[in-house]
Amino acid sequence: MSMQSPLGRVRGLGSAKNGTHHWWMQRVTAVALIPLVIWFAIAMIGLTGASYDTAIAWMRSPFNAIMMVLLIIATFHHMQLGLQVVIEDYVHSEGAKVVLMMGQKLITFALAIAAGFAVLKIAFGG
Repeated sequence: MSMQSPLGRVRGLGSAKNGTHHWWMQRVTAVALIPLVIWFAIAMIGLTGASYDTAIAWMRSPFNAIMMVLLIIATFHHMQLGLQVVIEDYVHSEGAKVVLMMGQKLITFALAIAAGFAVLKIAFGG
């Protein structure tokens, strides 16, 4: 016997109406991170022992800059989704939950913007 309404079962939605989307986004970002992290690890191994100028030249390549921005977006979005689940599951006070959710979303967004800005600054020679 299900506690879910017939419409909810048809739509595949939980009580909050977004659980399925959240679950899928965690999986999508996790899958996206696999090739991005492999690319990043191979690139960093290739740059081992390289000079500062070589590393800057590497980052100025359009392909590498785009890949870094994609890695940053996927990483921080995946992190934000994971932190959200931890807060929802382990923080029981509604007031603390709201404050922590807002804080983690703002901090995650700020860090992603800062990392993206750093990549773009290097990529465009700033």
